[in-house]
Amino acid sequence: MAAAWLAALAFALAPLLCASEGNGTGIAFGYYNATCPEAETIVFRETARILRASPDLAASLLRLHYHDCFVQGCDASVLLDTTDAANPTEKDGKPNESLRGFDAVARVKDKLETACPATVSCADLLALMARDAVLLSKGPRWAVALGRRDGRSSSAGNCGELPPLYGNMTVMVEVFAGKGMDAKDIAVLSGAHTLGKAHCSSFADRLYSGANATCVTDPALDGRYAARLRLRCPGNNGGNGGAAAEMDAGSCGTFDTSYYRHVASKRGLLQSDAALMEHPVTAAYVRRAATGRYDGHFFSDFAESMAKMGAVGVLTGDQGEIRIKCNRVN
Repeated sequence: MAAAWLAALAFALAPLLCASEGNGTGIAFGYYNATCPEAETIVFRETARILRASPDLAASLLRLHYHDCFVQGCDASVLLDTTDAANPTEKDGKPNESLRGFDAVARVKDKLETACPATVSCADLLALMARDAVLLSKGPRWAVALGRRDGRSSSAGNCGELPPLYGNMTVMVEVFAGKGMDAKDIAVLSGAHTLGKAHCSSFADRLYSGANATCVTDPALDGRYAARLRLRCPGNNGGNGGAAAEMDAGSCGTFDTSYYRHVASKRGLLQSDAALMEHPVTAAYVRRAATGRYDGHFFSDFAESMAKMGAVGVLTGDQGEIRIKCNRVN
């Protein structure tokens, strides 16, 4: 185990040989080479320590980056605390109520501030921690173009930009297209659901109907799987104490393609997972990945789609700021 972790560390900290711009957005590989050369090393080492203590945070860190980028771009606006109850920030928007990992981000940011004050943005930190969380979960590594700046505003009212958990593929395609991504990106980024769990309230409507919690089964959900989910999630209020189910049953701590096997067998947990089988492009991708013979292709595709997502709406140059504390503007 130690040898494997050291190998991952050595790979993740390999120096970047390219300092050219990434994606034509103003962000670039090797952006901190001169101003904070140890930045990626610090982020990886601290993220590794965090995940050794709390492995389930890997999914949370990946989700933070996703939820940040889909709402007014990758500007770390999802991290800002509400200071006026009448104007809640994204963090307090309904789709973000279950987000976790804020303390982990703050911990790594403090390390960066000690090493390189006012240099590394919180938006870049989210991108790096998401990448490292995937790598440390036995997934791929990709070079992250850096140089994002942090936004100064955040509004819960903008959370409608997030892809809906209950959306059909028509809605999903429209939302992703608005961010410069296509149907293949939907299929690939959905593969992130190989990590983590979902609260019962996120899928209770696929199991129960009405105030009396009448048992039903979404026709896109395998009946035996639905029965097992009801045992874990009794009642249409999502069960007691925030009960949850694994997104990728039996493999929710390892980044792999088993998620796609579940989706292809009508055992995708969320409605958005099941919806992948409604579109010719996403359904074909699911079936191909489900064979288990294209893991390398999926890893490469995931790195590419994450790079596209990580470039959405970035602030660069003199836009925004470099926050000293990620939860508040300077």
